[in-house]
Amino acid sequence: MKLFYHPDQALHAPASIVLHGQEMPSPESTRRAELLAAGVTACGFNLLEPDDVDTPRLRSRLSRIHSARYLAFLETIHARWSRLQQASGPVTSSVHPCGGGLLYPEHPIGQAGWHLHDLTCPIDADSFRGILASAATAQAAAEALLGGHGTTYALCRPPGHHAGPDRAGGFCFLNNAALAATVLREHFSRVAILDIDLHHGNGTQDIFYYRGDVWTGSLHVDPRQSYPYFWGGANEEGMGEGLGANVNLPLPLGSDAARYLDALDALSARMAAFRPEAAVVALGLNAHRDDPAGGMALVTDDFHAVGRRLAALGLPMVLVQEGGCPTESLGANLTALLKGLFGE
Repeated sequence: MKLFYHPDQALHAPASIVLHGQEMPSPESTRRAELLAAGVTACGFNLLEPDDVDTPRLRSRLSRIHSARYLAFLETIHARWSRLQQASGPVTSSVHPCGGGLLYPEHPIGQAGWHLHDLTCPIDADSFRGILASAATAQAAAEALLGGHGTTYALCRPPGHHAGPDRAGGFCFLNNAALAATVLREHFSRVAILDIDLHHGNGTQDIFYYRGDVWTGSLHVDPRQSYPYFWGGANEEGMGEGLGANVNLPLPLGSDAARYLDALDALSARMAAFRPEAAVVALGLNAHRDDPAGGMALVTDDFHAVGRRLAALGLPMVLVQEGGCPTESLGANLTALLKGLFGE
């Protein structure tokens, strides 16, 4: 198994965010990477560094899943924001086109409101390089799978599954799972994305909603009770060529391991009916009962059972790290899952 992490991800390190109406230290910190790396080491693996961060190959693939104006926004907004009078240090949003905007703004404040869905995605001077490094890590893991490695892992932070074609949200800027699937589609005709994060992968759904070549399935806490609130219902099944290729299984807030694993079995069966040739797993570890998100009640041993179920899929697989706050259980959850994946 090859596992990847690029250290430039540490360049994106927001000091604080606004959540539940309060400013607080950002949980999307470099501490997450440290804990996850410890979980990898506990399994006897080493993390490999991708060769490059910003390459034409990466840019080209990102342009297939994100709009040109959004990619330009991420790259240039901090410099333009900094020239505003009385601008804060990080780029943040203060106005949003809630009813559906009719005019794409030229002003940096308007663009921030257009592209930053919530207040968990501040952008600092070095953020874009860190965000690209996270995407490059996912790309390297997918390319390693194409090179003959049956299972690979990408330690990505910031995560990606809330990032849609034209927006950031939920700590996510570039959709790493969608990028990995894009790489796999260069070789495989049918690819699946299995999202097992606590929260619905709304960005991933948006990217592939009208496509039938990439199946997307998400197991998550009911969005009527939790983030992202506006997407993730069981009636969202795709449209056009993508009709039937999007499956959501929302679970009640506070669901235990038995309910979670039963839903994972059901979602896996739906995925198998699609007959994918390879899979991307959007790997959230935030269903643990100690995660501050407080959405489900799994314990560390339950992630071992998740790993066994992923192994039973019998597919070439890229694991792309998504959520999980920096708790003391985070690294152990990853260790348990990897050991279950490899039958230890």
